[in-house]
Amino acid sequence: MLTVNSYSATSATEPLAPARVDRRDVGPRDVLIEIKYCGICHSDIHFVRGEWGTAPYPVAPGHEIAGIVAAVGPEVTQYAVGDRVGVGCMVDSCGECSSCRKGEEQYCLKGSTLTYGSPDKDGRITQGGYTTHIVVTEDFVVRIPEGIELDSAAPLLCAGITTYSPLRRWGAGPGKKVAVVGLGGLGHMAVKLAHALGAEVSVLSQSLKKREDGLRLGADHYYATSDPETFEQLAGSFDLIVNTISAKIDLDAYLSLLAVDGTMVNVGAPAEPLAFNVFPLIMSRRSFAGSAIGGIRETQEMLDFCAQHHLGADIEVISADKINEAYERVLASDVRYRFVIDISTLA
Repeated sequence: MLTVNSYSATSATEPLAPARVDRRDVGPRDVLIEIKYCGICHSDIHFVRGEWGTAPYPVAPGHEIAGIVAAVGPEVTQYAVGDRVGVGCMVDSCGECSSCRKGEEQYCLKGSTLTYGSPDKDGRITQGGYTTHIVVTEDFVVRIPEGIELDSAAPLLCAGITTYSPLRRWGAGPGKKVAVVGLGGLGHMAVKLAHALGAEVSVLSQSLKKREDGLRLGADHYYATSDPETFEQLAGSFDLIVNTISAKIDLDAYLSLLAVDGTMVNVGAPAEPLAFNVFPLIMSRRSFAGSAIGGIRETQEMLDFCAQHHLGADIEVISADKINEAYERVLASDVRYRFVIDISTLA
Protein backbone atom coordinates (compact mmCIF):
# COMPACT_ATOMS: atom_id res chain seq x y z
CA MET A 1 0.00 0.00 0.00
CA LEU A 2 1.22 3.49 -0.90
CA THR A 3 0.58 6.43 1.44
CA VAL A 4 0.68 9.82 -0.28
CA ASN A 5 0.26 13.51 0.49
CA SER A 6 -3.11 15.16 -0.06
CA TYR A 7 -5.25 18.18 0.65
CA SER A 8 -8.40 16.82 2.27
CA ALA A 9 -11.69 17.90 3.82
CA THR A 10 -12.52 16.69 7.32
CA SER A 11 -15.96 18.29 7.65
CA ALA A 12 -18.45 20.50 5.82
CA THR A 13 -17.31 23.58 7.71
CA GLU A 14 -13.55 23.22 8.19
CA PRO A 15 -11.08 24.37 5.51
CA LEU A 16 -9.23 21.73 3.53
CA ALA A 17 -5.84 20.91 5.01
CA PRO A 18 -2.74 18.79 4.33
CA ALA A 19 -3.29 15.10 5.07
CA ARG A 20 -2.16 11.62 4.04
CA VAL A 21 -4.24 9.08 2.11
CA ASP A 22 -3.64 5.45 1.24
CA ARG A 23 -3.56 4.09 -2.30
CA ARG A 24 -4.06 0.41 -3.03
CA ASP A 25 -1.23 -1.70 -4.36
CA VAL A 26 -0.96 -1.74 -8.14
CA GLY A 27 -3.00 -4.73 -9.31
CA PRO A 28 -2.56 -6.70 -12.55
CA ARG A 29 -4.59 -4.22 -14.65
CA ASP A 30 -3.92 -1.08 -12.62
CA VAL A 31 -2.04 2.07 -13.54
CA LEU A 32 -0.19 4.17 -10.95
CA ILE A 33 -0.27 7.83 -11.97
CA GLU A 34 1.94 10.57 -10.61
CA ILE A 35 -0.47 13.49 -10.62
CA LYS A 36 0.94 16.71 -12.00
CA TYR A 37 -2.16 18.91 -12.07
CA CYS A 38 -5.74 18.75 -10.81
CA GLY A 39 -8.51 21.17 -11.67
CA ILE A 40 -10.93 22.60 -9.12
CA CYS A 41 -14.54 21.93 -10.11
CA HIS A 42 -17.57 23.59 -8.52
CA SER A 43 -18.70 20.01 -7.77
CA ASP A 44 -15.74 19.68 -5.40
CA ILE A 45 -17.09 22.56 -3.35
CA HIS A 46 -20.68 21.27 -3.34
CA PHE A 47 -19.45 17.85 -2.23
CA VAL A 48 -17.04 18.73 0.56
CA ARG A 49 -19.44 21.31 2.01
CA GLY A 50 -22.21 18.73 2.27
CA GLU A 51 -24.53 20.49 -0.17
CA TRP A 52 -25.35 17.21 -1.92
CA GLY A 53 -25.65 15.24 1.31
CA THR A 54 -23.18 14.32 4.01
CA ALA A 55 -19.76 13.48 2.60
CA PRO A 56 -17.70 10.50 3.86
CA TYR A 57 -15.00 12.52 5.60
CA PRO A 58 -12.08 12.65 5.47
CA VAL A 59 -11.98 12.95 1.70
CA ALA A 60 -9.61 14.41 -0.87
CA PRO A 61 -11.68 15.81 -3.76
CA GLY A 62 -10.59 16.38 -7.35
CA HIS A 63 -11.68 14.70 -10.59
CA GLU A 64 -9.82 16.69 -13.23
CA ILE A 65 -6.55 14.81 -13.08
CA ALA A 66 -3.58 15.03 -15.44
CA GLY A 67 -0.30 13.24 -14.86
CA ILE A 68 2.33 10.74 -15.90
CA VAL A 69 2.22 6.95 -15.64
CA ALA A 70 4.63 5.89 -12.90
CA ALA A 71 3.99 2.12 -12.89
CA VAL A 72 1.70 -0.44 -14.52
CA GLY A 73 0.44 -3.88 -13.57
CA PRO A 74 1.66 -6.95 -15.49
CA GLU A 75 -1.56 -7.30 -17.51
CA VAL A 76 -1.83 -3.65 -18.59
CA THR A 77 -1.79 -3.32 -22.38
CA GLN A 78 -2.85 0.27 -23.08
CA TYR A 79 -0.27 2.30 -21.15
CA ALA A 80 3.41 2.35 -20.29
CA VAL A 81 5.56 4.22 -17.80
CA GLY A 82 6.03 7.81 -18.95
CA ASP A 83 2.72 8.13 -20.82
CA ARG A 84 0.74 11.37 -20.42
CA VAL A 85 -2.66 10.39 -19.03
CA GLY A 86 -5.76 11.68 -17.31
CA VAL A 87 -8.53 10.55 -15.00
CA GLY A 88 -11.97 12.14 -14.87
CA CYS A 89 -15.04 11.81 -12.70
CA MET A 90 -15.16 8.01 -12.40
CA VAL A 91 -12.67 5.23 -11.82
CA ASP A 92 -14.76 2.08 -12.27
CA SER A 93 -18.20 0.68 -13.15
CA CYS A 94 -19.89 -2.69 -13.26
CA GLY A 95 -18.83 -3.26 -16.89
CA GLU A 96 -21.81 -5.54 -17.47
CA CYS A 97 -25.02 -3.48 -17.66
CA SER A 98 -26.50 -2.11 -20.87
CA SER A 99 -24.99 1.34 -20.29
CA CYS A 100 -21.49 -0.01 -19.68
CA ARG A 101 -21.70 -2.28 -22.71
CA LYS A 102 -22.54 0.77 -24.84
CA GLY A 103 -19.49 2.63 -23.54
CA GLU A 104 -21.60 4.93 -21.37
CA GLU A 105 -20.14 3.99 -18.02
CA GLN A 106 -21.27 7.32 -16.56
CA TYR A 107 -24.81 5.93 -16.63
CA CYS A 108 -23.91 2.54 -15.14
CA LEU A 109 -27.17 1.02 -13.90
CA LYS A 110 -25.43 -0.23 -10.78
CA GLY A 111 -23.70 3.10 -10.23
CA SER A 112 -20.23 4.01 -11.42
CA THR A 113 -17.44 4.39 -8.87
CA LEU A 114 -16.74 8.10 -8.57
CA THR A 115 -13.17 9.35 -8.36
CA TYR A 116 -13.68 10.56 -4.82
CA GLY A 117 -16.18 9.95 -2.05
CA SER A 118 -17.42 6.64 -3.46
CA PRO A 119 -17.12 3.08 -2.09
CA ASP A 120 -14.32 1.32 -3.97
CA LYS A 121 -14.00 -2.38 -4.75
CA ASP A 122 -11.83 -2.87 -1.64
CA GLY A 123 -14.50 -1.27 0.57
CA ARG A 124 -12.61 1.93 1.20
CA ILE A 125 -13.74 5.38 0.07
CA THR A 126 -12.13 6.68 -3.11
CA GLN A 127 -9.81 9.66 -2.79
CA GLY A 128 -9.46 12.14 -5.64
CA GLY A 129 -6.86 14.23 -7.38
CA TYR A 130 -5.83 16.64 -4.64
CA THR A 131 -3.13 14.03 -4.01
CA THR A 132 0.27 13.22 -5.43
CA HIS A 133 -0.61 9.75 -6.83
CA ILE A 134 -3.64 7.68 -7.77
CA VAL A 135 -4.12 4.03 -8.74
CA VAL A 136 -6.79 3.38 -11.40
CA THR A 137 -7.75 0.38 -13.51
CA GLU A 138 -6.47 0.96 -17.05
CA ASP A 139 -9.97 0.99 -18.56
CA PHE A 140 -10.71 4.27 -16.77
CA VAL A 141 -7.52 6.04 -17.77
CA VAL A 142 -7.40 8.23 -20.90
CA ARG A 143 -4.45 9.37 -22.96
CA ILE A 144 -3.66 13.09 -23.12
CA PRO A 145 -2.39 13.90 -26.63
CA GLU A 146 0.88 15.75 -27.03
CA GLY A 147 -0.94 18.75 -28.51
CA ILE A 148 -2.36 19.78 -25.11
CA GLU A 149 -0.35 21.01 -22.12
CA LEU A 150 -1.01 18.95 -19.00
CA ASP A 151 -2.16 21.90 -16.90
CA SER A 152 -4.74 23.13 -19.42
CA ALA A 153 -5.76 19.53 -20.15
CA ALA A 154 -6.76 18.80 -16.55
CA PRO A 155 -10.13 20.65 -16.65
CA LEU A 156 -11.03 18.86 -19.87
CA LEU A 157 -11.53 15.70 -17.80
CA CYS A 158 -14.71 17.24 -16.34
CA ALA A 159 -15.53 20.67 -17.78
CA GLY A 160 -14.49 19.58 -21.26
CA ILE A 161 -16.36 16.30 -21.46
CA THR A 162 -19.40 17.64 -19.56
CA THR A 163 -19.97 20.17 -22.34
CA TYR A 164 -18.66 18.15 -25.30
CA SER A 165 -21.03 15.25 -24.64
CA PRO A 166 -24.32 17.19 -25.02
CA LEU A 167 -22.96 19.23 -27.91
CA ARG A 168 -22.26 16.00 -29.78
CA ARG A 169 -25.41 14.22 -28.60
CA TRP A 170 -27.71 17.04 -29.78
CA GLY A 171 -25.89 17.74 -33.02
CA ALA A 172 -24.05 21.04 -32.56
CA GLY A 173 -22.41 21.84 -35.87
CA PRO A 174 -22.69 23.87 -39.06
CA GLY A 175 -26.15 25.36 -39.55
CA LYS A 176 -27.08 25.00 -35.87
CA LYS A 177 -27.64 27.87 -33.45
CA VAL A 178 -26.29 27.06 -29.99
CA ALA A 179 -26.65 29.17 -26.85
CA VAL A 180 -24.46 28.73 -23.78
CA VAL A 181 -25.90 29.95 -20.49
CA GLY A 182 -23.11 31.22 -18.26
CA LEU A 183 -19.46 31.87 -19.05
CA GLY A 184 -17.63 30.10 -16.24
CA GLY A 185 -15.58 26.92 -15.97
CA LEU A 186 -18.10 24.86 -17.93
CA GLY A 187 -19.41 27.68 -20.12
CA HIS A 188 -16.08 28.80 -21.49
CA MET A 189 -15.36 25.25 -22.66
CA ALA A 190 -18.86 24.95 -24.16
CA VAL A 191 -18.20 28.08 -26.21
CA LYS A 192 -14.81 26.84 -27.43
CA LEU A 193 -16.14 23.40 -28.34
CA ALA A 194 -19.36 24.57 -29.99
CA HIS A 195 -17.36 27.01 -32.10
CA ALA A 196 -14.86 24.32 -33.09
CA LEU A 197 -17.76 22.05 -34.06
CA GLY A 198 -18.94 24.73 -36.48
CA ALA A 199 -22.09 26.01 -34.75
CA GLU A 200 -23.22 29.62 -34.52
CA VAL A 201 -22.63 30.33 -30.84
CA SER A 202 -24.32 32.82 -28.51
CA VAL A 203 -23.51 33.42 -24.86
CA LEU A 204 -26.36 34.24 -22.47
CA SER A 205 -24.83 35.87 -19.41
CA GLN A 206 -26.29 38.00 -16.66
CA SER A 207 -24.32 41.02 -17.82
CA LEU A 208 -22.00 42.05 -20.63
CA LYS A 209 -18.88 42.28 -18.45
CA LYS A 210 -17.35 39.15 -20.01
CA ARG A 211 -18.41 39.98 -23.56
CA GLU A 212 -14.86 40.54 -24.82
CA ASP A 213 -13.79 37.17 -23.40
CA GLY A 214 -16.81 35.41 -24.89
CA LEU A 215 -16.07 36.69 -28.37
CA ARG A 216 -12.39 35.80 -27.98
CA LEU A 217 -13.32 32.25 -26.98
CA GLY A 218 -15.40 31.78 -30.12
CA ALA A 219 -18.87 33.21 -29.50
CA ASP A 220 -20.55 34.96 -32.42
CA HIS A 221 -23.00 36.84 -30.18
CA TYR A 222 -23.20 37.84 -26.52
CA TYR A 223 -26.38 38.84 -24.69
CA ALA A 224 -27.22 40.09 -21.20
CA THR A 225 -30.06 38.11 -19.62
CA SER A 226 -30.63 40.94 -17.11
CA ASP A 227 -32.09 42.90 -20.04
CA PRO A 228 -35.75 41.81 -20.53
CA GLU A 229 -35.51 42.69 -24.23
CA THR A 230 -33.01 39.85 -24.69
CA PHE A 231 -35.73 37.24 -24.21
CA GLU A 232 -38.11 39.08 -26.56
CA GLN A 233 -35.41 39.50 -29.20
CA LEU A 234 -34.26 35.86 -29.12
CA ALA A 235 -37.61 34.08 -28.70
CA GLY A 236 -37.70 30.86 -30.73
CA SER A 237 -34.09 31.25 -31.92
CA PHE A 238 -31.96 28.33 -30.75
CA ASP A 239 -31.64 24.70 -31.77
CA LEU A 240 -29.72 23.91 -28.59
CA ILE A 241 -29.23 25.67 -25.27
CA VAL A 242 -26.59 24.34 -22.87
CA ASN A 243 -27.17 25.61 -19.33
CA THR A 244 -23.88 25.47 -17.44
CA ILE A 245 -24.72 27.36 -14.27
CA SER A 246 -25.27 25.73 -10.89
CA ALA A 247 -27.95 28.11 -9.67
CA LYS A 248 -31.71 28.50 -9.90
CA ILE A 249 -32.90 30.24 -13.07
CA ASP A 250 -36.24 31.06 -14.70
CA LEU A 251 -36.48 27.97 -16.87
CA ASP A 252 -39.65 29.15 -18.62
CA ALA A 253 -37.85 32.24 -19.88
CA TYR A 254 -34.94 30.22 -21.27
CA LEU A 255 -37.14 27.50 -22.76
CA SER A 256 -38.97 30.21 -24.70
CA LEU A 257 -35.75 30.82 -26.62
CA LEU A 258 -35.86 27.36 -28.23
CA ALA A 259 -36.92 26.88 -31.82
CA VAL A 260 -39.40 24.17 -32.73
CA ASP A 261 -37.65 20.82 -31.99
CA GLY A 262 -35.04 22.67 -29.96
CA THR A 263 -33.56 21.25 -26.77
CA MET A 264 -32.29 22.83 -23.59
CA VAL A 265 -29.76 20.65 -21.77
CA ASN A 266 -28.85 21.20 -18.13
CA VAL A 267 -25.26 20.34 -17.22
CA GLY A 268 -24.97 22.64 -14.21
CA ALA A 269 -26.07 21.01 -10.97
CA PRO A 270 -27.96 23.43 -8.71
CA ALA A 271 -28.46 22.38 -5.10
CA GLU A 272 -32.18 23.20 -5.20
CA PRO A 273 -34.95 21.84 -7.48
CA LEU A 274 -35.94 23.63 -10.69
CA ALA A 275 -39.51 23.96 -12.00
CA PHE A 276 -41.01 24.89 -15.35
CA ASN A 277 -44.32 25.03 -17.23
CA VAL A 278 -44.65 22.07 -19.58
CA PHE A 279 -47.36 23.62 -21.80
CA PRO A 280 -45.00 25.76 -23.95
CA LEU A 281 -42.86 22.67 -24.54
CA ILE A 282 -45.87 20.78 -25.85
CA MET A 283 -46.97 23.59 -28.14
CA SER A 284 -43.56 24.00 -29.79
CA ARG A 285 -42.22 20.44 -29.50
CA ARG A 286 -39.36 21.64 -27.37
CA SER A 287 -37.36 19.41 -25.04
CA PHE A 288 -35.69 19.84 -21.66
CA ALA A 289 -32.91 17.36 -20.92
CA GLY A 290 -30.03 16.64 -18.60
CA SER A 291 -26.56 15.36 -19.34
CA ALA A 292 -23.68 14.20 -17.16
CA ILE A 293 -20.12 13.56 -18.28
CA GLY A 294 -19.28 11.24 -21.16
CA GLY A 295 -18.07 7.66 -21.12
CA ILE A 296 -14.39 6.76 -21.39
CA ARG A 297 -14.54 6.33 -25.17
CA GLU A 298 -16.21 9.71 -25.66
CA THR A 299 -13.79 11.35 -23.24
CA GLN A 300 -10.88 10.13 -25.34
CA GLU A 301 -12.67 11.38 -28.45
CA MET A 302 -13.03 14.80 -26.80
CA LEU A 303 -9.34 14.95 -25.90
CA ASP A 304 -8.33 14.01 -29.44
CA PHE A 305 -10.73 16.66 -30.81
CA CYS A 306 -9.24 19.28 -28.49
CA ALA A 307 -5.71 18.40 -29.59
CA GLN A 308 -6.75 18.57 -33.25
CA HIS A 309 -8.26 22.04 -32.73
CA HIS A 310 -5.59 23.26 -30.28
CA LEU A 311 -8.08 23.67 -27.44
CA GLY A 312 -7.43 23.66 -23.72
CA ALA A 313 -9.03 25.29 -20.73
CA ASP A 314 -8.25 28.88 -19.76
CA ILE A 315 -6.64 28.37 -16.37
CA GLU A 316 -5.05 29.96 -13.32
CA VAL A 317 -2.47 27.63 -11.77
CA ILE A 318 -2.26 27.75 -7.97
CA SER A 319 -0.27 26.06 -5.23
CA ALA A 320 -2.02 23.67 -2.87
CA ASP A 321 -2.00 26.14 0.01
CA LYS A 322 -4.29 28.41 -2.04
CA ILE A 323 -7.09 25.83 -2.42
CA ASN A 324 -9.37 27.31 0.24
CA GLU A 325 -8.90 30.79 -1.15
CA ALA A 326 -9.66 29.42 -4.62
CA TYR A 327 -12.93 27.91 -3.36
CA GLU A 328 -14.10 31.33 -2.20
CA ARG A 329 -13.08 32.89 -5.48
CA VAL A 330 -15.01 30.23 -7.43
CA LEU A 331 -18.12 31.07 -5.41
CA ALA A 332 -17.53 34.76 -6.17
CA SER A 333 -17.04 34.00 -9.91
CA ASP A 334 -13.53 35.42 -9.58
CA VAL A 335 -11.68 33.08 -11.92
CA ARG A 336 -11.18 33.01 -15.66
CA TYR A 337 -11.94 30.25 -16.03
CA ARG A 338 -10.64 27.26 -14.07
CA PHE A 339 -8.29 26.92 -11.14
CA VAL A 340 -5.69 24.17 -11.55
CA ILE A 341 -3.60 22.95 -8.63
CA ASP A 342 0.10 22.39 -9.21
CA ILE A 343 0.36 19.07 -7.38
CA SER A 344 4.14 19.35 -7.06
CA THR A 345 3.41 21.83 -4.25
CA LEU A 346 1.93 18.93 -2.23
CA ALA A 347 5.15 16.90 -2.28
